Amino acid sequence: MTPEEAVHRHFQRFTPRQRLARWTAMLVTVAAIVTSLRHVEIIPEFLYDAPEQLLDLLNRLWPPDLEYYPLEVHDALLETLHIATLGTVLALFLALPVGLLAARNFTRNAALNWLAKLILVSSRSVNSLVWALLFVAVFGPGAMAGTLAIAFRSIGFVGKLFAEAVEETQVGPIEALHATGAPGFSVLVKGYWPQVKPAFWSIALFRWDINVRESAVLGLVGAGGIGFALDAALNLFYWDRVATVLLSIFAVVIVAELVVTQIRKRII
Repeated sequence: MTPEEAVHRHFQRFTPRQRLARWTAMLVTVAAIVTSLRHVEIIPEFLYDAPEQLLDLLNRLWPPDLEYYPLEVHDALLETLHIATLGTVLALFLALPVGLLAARNFTRNAALNWLAKLILVSSRSVNSLVWALLFVAVFGPGAMAGTLAIAFRSIGFVGKLFAEAVEETQVGPIEALHATGAPGFSVLVKGYWPQVKPAFWSIALFRWDINVRESAVLGLVGAGGIGFALDAALNLFYWDRVATVLLSIFAVVIVAELVVTQIRKRII
């Protein structure tokens, strides 16, 4: 390259094709946002007095009726924790076999892989409130419907992450066990499990933490827990009791987060 060519050389950050792709992506994004706003049908009149309505709501929420806690909130809060815990345990038992079937390095049958993945996707596609509505219709209102809703919602989450952890295991220990003639169960327990155990406990704790949050609202559709107390207070316009329920949920979520963090430090 001559000095004259070096002086007149033009540097571009993006190629023409890259610039076209960037502008196309930006236009598609803007079009999607505009289309979404048109379908949402935001009413400007409701936005004008939103600050006043928010202040009015805060005034009605404060001060909370703390005497309401031992009467209705405490037992419902414990039921919420039981729903989250039992639902998580049930999900673990149901999700582990499905996760093993979904792991391609563990299950070589393509049909079983696709069937397991279909189960995991189906579980994740349905919201916990929708699962709760289905189980309330089958078993009636109560904690059983909430527990099953939490379990069936968690299968997809736990199974997918567990399958990915199995697929990331090192093949060396697995091949060594196969070479010694170890049966399939021994290969699973001695070869796969030691490698996926940290991921399994991390997934279980993380899902339980999520389920504590999700189970707090299942009572709104009749599936037990503190959502019952929240729904009753909302329907009767007892805003001070609503504040008590919300503070209780917030406190439980914070405590659950701290507990999960400490357990992770000790066992992972």
